[in-house]
Amino acid sequence: MRLTHIPLRLTTGAFILNAGWGKRHLDKDSAAGLQAMAARVIPPVSRIDAGKFGKILSYAEITLGAALLTPFLPSRLAGIGLGIFSGSMFTMYLRTPGMTLEDGIRPSPQGTALAKDIWMLGIAAPLVLDRKPRPGDATRRSPS
Repeated sequence: MRLTHIPLRLTTGAFILNAGWGKRHLDKDSAAGLQAMAARVIPPVSRIDAGKFGKILSYAEITLGAALLTPFLPSRLAGIGLGIFSGSMFTMYLRTPGMTLEDGIRPSPQGTALAKDIWMLGIAAPLVLDRKPRPGDATRRSPS
């Protein structure tokens, strides 16, 4: 992990870990609501019992949050997990009726809570795309 990845991983990891921790004891109606939204992105999710889905979602968020906070896990791998998660959240936002204004992009008042999660997708990109510097990269200069 690079020094510049620490703030990215720390903020998103803590945020997602906390979200998953808070979902550990979801009531069945809340779990069913989240499941219905998730099924817009991943249709087979609708075949899972709502209570079980709530537990799976909680454990998945806890796992992703912990992975982002684990310093020995490569940033690229943590970024891929974050990218899949945040990309799914953004797709859910776009596919859920009432979340966007007429243009289909800008959030409605109801969609702001999901639309704001686009920041996680923006954080995933540098974690995945950042490459290790090669010897001489910083010191190589063009001839004058």
